[in-house]
Amino acid sequence: MKRRTAHLFFTCLLLTGSRSRLSAQEFFRPADHYNAGRVAGTIIVESAIGTVVTIGLNYLWYKKFPHSKFHYFNDNNEWLNVDKVGHATTAYNIAAIQSDVLRWGGVRASTASLIGTATGLAFMSMIEIMDGHSTKWGFSPGDMIANLAGCALYEGQQLLWGGQRISLKYSYHATLFPQYYPAELGGNLPQRMLKDYNGQSYWLSFNIASFLPSSAHFPQWLNLAAGYGAEGMVGAVTNPTEVNGKTVPYFRRYRQFYLSFDTDLYRLDGLSPLAATLLKVNRTIKTPAPALEWNEVQGFRFHSFYY
Repeated sequence: MKRRTAHLFFTCLLLTGSRSRLSAQEFFRPADHYNAGRVAGTIIVESAIGTVVTIGLNYLWYKKFPHSKFHYFNDNNEWLNVDKVGHATTAYNIAAIQSDVLRWGGVRASTASLIGTATGLAFMSMIEIMDGHSTKWGFSPGDMIANLAGCALYEGQQLLWGGQRISLKYSYHATLFPQYYPAELGGNLPQRMLKDYNGQSYWLSFNIASFLPSSAHFPQWLNLAAGYGAEGMVGAVTNPTEVNGKTVPYFRRYRQFYLSFDTDLYRLDGLSPLAATLLKVNRTIKTPAPALEWNEVQGFRFHSFYY
């Protein structure tokens, strides 16, 4: 009797777990038709997130500096343009994520991509407008051009191919430069991932199979990536010789260009809706891999493992 009871208990437990997994898979599966509940939930959640982000940016970033009348600021000569590529990458990925969320709600692909593109441009424009009212910065036409470029890359591919063959991705590695100017380059890892342009690399990741006929049977998940970064930057335009009484060594500022492999793991065959959704992070963040670098100081360099 005890054995039968235990057997029944574990059978019920397995069935419950199976139903839970099935329920989770169904939740992450994109709707075949317009799902008003999912779309309404998306709008509510995104509105809340947008409000929190806006308040957070104002409190943590802009509140530290006096406000001013709206003005423009030309920062095209700063950070060897790594920040501009970062703007394009952010705008692209906001558009892609928003489009995916709307497709999950059953919105038509063409409508979802258009709204996604508009969302990416609106969010990045909001930041530029806030910059335009801060004495520390200003509305940057160069940033806006980069934002438009990122959105255009997403929407252009949707119109041309009905999908994304080329992604804009981000990677980061720690560098020695923030120790000399933590207020500018970040005092901890999260700040440095946003502010230390020496450690940031941005990648155009080409999904090779998307450009080949299906008869080629090339792996759907394998990409070729062209990257851009820069190093030697302690200040935006030039490097200071001293910060808070501490001498800053001389560093030559130079651009870096990369060629590497990458992955789009969410393209793997046989993935469950949950796994495919989780692996979409790989569309934003480049996979660490061997890389060939060229820069004007050291020429060609090979990295056996670069991120």
